[in-house]
Amino acid sequence: MSKVKGVLSVADNVLMFWCPGCDDVHGVSKSWTFDGNYDAPTFSPSILFYGRQKLIDEGLEWSALFAPDNVTTAPRCHSFVTAGQIQFLSDSTHALAGQTVPVPAWPYAEVTP
Repeated sequence: MSKVKGVLSVADNVLMFWCPGCDDVHGVSKSWTFDGNYDAPTFSPSILFYGRQKLIDEGLEWSALFAPDNVTTAPRCHSFVTAGQIQFLSDSTHALAGQTVPVPAWPYAEVTP
């Protein structure tokens, strides 16, 4: 992991940011476009994230989260990140669904390799 910059952490071609709706980290790979702004990022397209905590709490394998009976009930976070703002779409299942909030500062101390 390289040194944490602003609100994002760069690790193995993955850009990560803290999601206040999920209270968890979300990451995007080089499949998304990134404007290079580590303080007020923009990613494209939208980011759809299924809750990692559900896997941990229920002892599920990753593939179980996407089984047909789980997809509609699994915790979901769907957002656009534009100019440092997270726009949570209404299909998100957390309390910030339908709201727009700033990308928060990275909550962990800086890490160097």
